[in-house]
Amino acid sequence: MNQTTRTRRRPVSTRNGRSQLPSASPPDAPERAQARELDVIFKSLARKVLVDDDPAAELPLRQFRVCMALFDEPHSMTQLSHELGVSQSAITQIADRLQSAGMVTRLPDGGDRRVRSLQLTARARKMLRLREQRRIERMMGILQGMSAAARNDVLASMAALREAAEDL
Repeated sequence: MNQTTRTRRRPVSTRNGRSQLPSASPPDAPERAQARELDVIFKSLARKVLVDDDPAAELPLRQFRVCMALFDEPHSMTQLSHELGVSQSAITQIADRLQSAGMVTRLPDGGDRRVRSLQLTARARKMLRLREQRRIERMMGILQGMSAAARNDVLASMAALREAAEDL
């Protein structure tokens, strides 16, 4: 690029009197706009699908995440710590609270008495299953208002989005 075609940015004064160069549009501007639009869509859908008539909504987020991780099978505390990206001591505190609330039980894990696994109680499993059923029913109501082609397009797009998210 030669000197005549290059645009020169001049420093701009800020409130504190310091000068800085004005920020140029980031090269990822279309993706940023699309990400904002997806954020708005997801929040709107969450308000319609993940409503507050759900007893699991009363759980703090970290406790809820532990319950969801345990939904399919018991996990050791170490597995949960790695899977959820929280410290071992945080998992222990969460497990204590969930056990006090009757949501999980601690089980011996293998031959080492020091290692414990967490398992959902029948009550917690039922609560999460009901939550899933309600969510699916609300989604069915939404999907019934769409054409078959639109539903297929949404499913394909969401699958592609999930696949891209797994690469992160």
